[in-house]
Amino acid sequence: MEGALIKICGMTDARAVEAALAAGADAIGFVFAPSVRRVTPDQAAQLARPARGRALCVAVTQHPDATLLQQIFAELAPDVLQSDMADFEGLAVPPGVSVWPVLRCAPADGTTLRPGQRLLFEGPRSGTGRVADWSAAQRLARTQQLILAGGLAPENVAEAIAQVRPFGVDVSSGVEESPGRKSPKRIGLFVTAARAAFARAASGEN
Repeated sequence: MEGALIKICGMTDARAVEAALAAGADAIGFVFAPSVRRVTPDQAAQLARPARGRALCVAVTQHPDATLLQQIFAELAPDVLQSDMADFEGLAVPPGVSVWPVLRCAPADGTTLRPGQRLLFEGPRSGTGRVADWSAAQRLARTQQLILAGGLAPENVAEAIAQVRPFGVDVSSGVEESPGRKSPKRIGLFVTAARAAFARAASGEN
């Protein structure tokens, strides 16, 4: 189920946000899980200001507690909440906030996915640069709006899109000049490479 969504995740400074918007990214992510890219809800709200109406603002969590979620919704007011699939069980998400469940492997037997559900397919650990299982992602992408993450970079995103045919792609460490600090040049290279690869996929080229 092909698309062309490009997300730059792990925003920690205004320079990274500006670069992502200038490159034409569709979504930017703010990390609230333990990471060198972790920000507070207030910091994320400040960084997100230029992106409003230009790109989706995604709150990225992992096993968040109720207090943190309340702060995220109140201060950042994200467009999307991204978290491990199990985190959404019994979770009340405010109206108008979309959810992107995260999978790290093929779904277990008995896991129910709605046809066309938007989800993020990640590597074993977020933000480590480890490549996801592209074969499993390819199978899921046939029926889901799958956003591929995990180990992507300007150098391999075209290959990933050609093989997996995802709805979107998500990058973080692959566009950094040092841990937690984005490279505007690499952000631009990633978006350009991904856009070209999506266009080739849509036209039926390999």
